[in-house]
Amino acid sequence: MPTSRPTKTVVANLRRICLRLPEATEKPFGGHEAPSFRVRDKLFLMLREDGRSFTCKAPPGDQEVLVASDPNRFFIPQYVGSKGWIGVRLDAGVDWDEVAELVEDSYRLIAPRRLAARLDLESQRPGDPPG
Repeated sequence: MPTSRPTKTVVANLRRICLRLPEATEKPFGGHEAPSFRVRDKLFLMLREDGRSFTCKAPPGDQEVLVASDPNRFFIPQYVGSKGWIGVRLDAGVDWDEVAELVEDSYRLIAPRRLAARLDLESQRPGDPPG
């Protein structure tokens, strides 16, 4: 059964969110065509091949809270769920601001402290438009 590809809008939105982070790069994972995003070659987000969900690292305790609060949107992914990663479904009403927060949390958990600290500095620049 063939899988569908992620929509251009989903990929474009995730790409915009991820690549604005310091030293973030896009690189396929494990021979898949769907993009994944890394910092210093460490994964912080993987888009599922069919584009219907992605996985990212979650802060301790967030995985359980998110899944309990909305199991239709959040799930514990196979293989990486035991390591604190969260699955996020993208096929039913996406809150892109919330996705951006989840992505930033994942990045902060994976990135070296110096790079993660740059996020705080960049958010404090005067004159920058919000969001």
